Parts: sequence; C-alpha cells; structure tokens
Amino acid sequence: MTGQGEYHDSAVRPYVLTQGRARPSRNTIGLDTLLVAADTAKPLPVSASRQERALLRMCRRLLSLAEAAAHLELPLSVATILASDLVDSGHLLARSRIPEVPRPSQDMLKEVLDGLRRLR
Repeated sequence: MTGQGEYHDSAVRPYVLTQGRARPSRNTIGLDTLLVAADTAKPLPVSASRQERALLRMCRRLLSLAEAAAHLELPLSVATILASDLVDSGHLLARSRIPEVPRPSQDMLKEVLDGLRRLR
C-alpha cells in the first residue's frame, strides 16, 4: 500500500506509452500550459492508449499539464508527449501563459514624458 506522495511503479513502461519517443512533437507545451478538450465530434482512434483517453476526459475542464500528469500518475515528460499528440490530432487545445514583457527603462519613460510635454 502506498501513501500519498509515494512513488509506485507501473506495469507499463513510459517508453511504451510514448511509442519510444523521448521528446514531444512541439516544444510549446510546458509545465504550466493549460489544456482543454477541443469542441470536436472526432473520436479518438482505436489505437489511443488508456492514458490518452483519460487525459482527454480530464481536460473537459481546464487543467494544467502538471495537474494532468499528477492525476494520471505519469512522469511530466510522458504526459507532455501524450498531450502534444492530442494537440496535434486536434483533440486538445493548449493555452500557454502570456510571456511577460520587460518593463521599459527609466530613460525611455523620461523620453516619452519629455516628448509629451513638447506637444503642448
């Protein structure tokens, strides 16, 4: 019996779930990427794994990749590959966070302020 947070081994090896791949098809899916099922009537192929089907079911509501990996009890790298496959097939939508824009420098703000004052 395993307690919460304890590791337990699975009978299915990660390389079997990913069909031997070590990298996802896209590098835009990260730890904090939000996943949601696409509005499509297209069913998963018969060859889809149990984990892919579970991931798609979970993503009926917005879920981060990290949460999905935890619920599936899969390494993050494996969950990333599965999610990438489902995004590629059009079953999932991935929403990455908006990258932070660097703040303008003090000099730039001063130049803008001086330019606005000259407009008077």
